[in-house]
Amino acid sequence: MSKSEFIEAVAKRGKISKAEAKRAVELVFGEVEAGLKSSKSAGKFTIGTFGTFSITKRAARKGRNPRTGEPIKIKASKSLRFKPSMQLKKAAGC
Repeated sequence: MSKSEFIEAVAKRGKISKAEAKRAVELVFGEVEAGLKSSKSAGKFTIGTFGTFSITKRAARKGRNPRTGEPIKIKASKSLRFKPSMQLKKAAGC
């Protein structure tokens, strides 16, 4: 589902205009982003019955170029993870 389809579904289900639905969706996404950036959250943002977003750090490591087999250095990086709640898993049939 694309973002525009999601906004349209929110508008239809909530019986509100697409403009209001877009503002609501943007607000929720903005709060998740702000929560992850917040120093208080330590890189975690939990929405009770939905799940937890977290930032994980990957250490620098050595890798290999698959084409040539030559060793290369891979820089340290950060990655975003999502762990769904039990309620969300049950709702999805997992």
